[in-house]
Amino acid sequence: MIKKRVLILMVLCLGCSRKHEAPAIKVTLADSGRSVEFSGLDYAVISEISRDTATGLWQGLIPVYRMPADTDVKDYQPVQPGKYELRDRAVVFTPDTPFVKGQTYFMRYYQFDGGDDAWDFIKSKKKLGQQHYIDLIFK
Repeated sequence: MIKKRVLILMVLCLGCSRKHEAPAIKVTLADSGRSVEFSGLDYAVISEISRDTATGLWQGLIPVYRMPADTDVKDYQPVQPGKYELRDRAVVFTPDTPFVKGQTYFMRYYQFDGGDDAWDFIKSKKKLGQQHYIDLIFK
């Protein structure tokens, strides 16, 4: 009897889970290399953020950093200051100081939407308080 209940509970948990695909975000240089364009982000989210007048929202969603020579310390780099704007269905970032030719930069995309249920949490071996992100590198 107990084994049946456990089996039913496991089937229900597996049946309720949904599979989430990571968005296919594209990073391309724009404005003759003066800016970088991020496309493939959820349009509903970026259009809402673009309407908000609070500063720093874009840096919380898609911050841009300069890649250090020692990549072990890239988590400690300051955010590259600049201006974000919504063009068509893409976010365009223009830094306050021009990009340095040959210098590597990266955009960190935090996956706030990953794992809507307990099963996703278990499968991905997440730890409490741990942020999941993707670093997209560009030159």
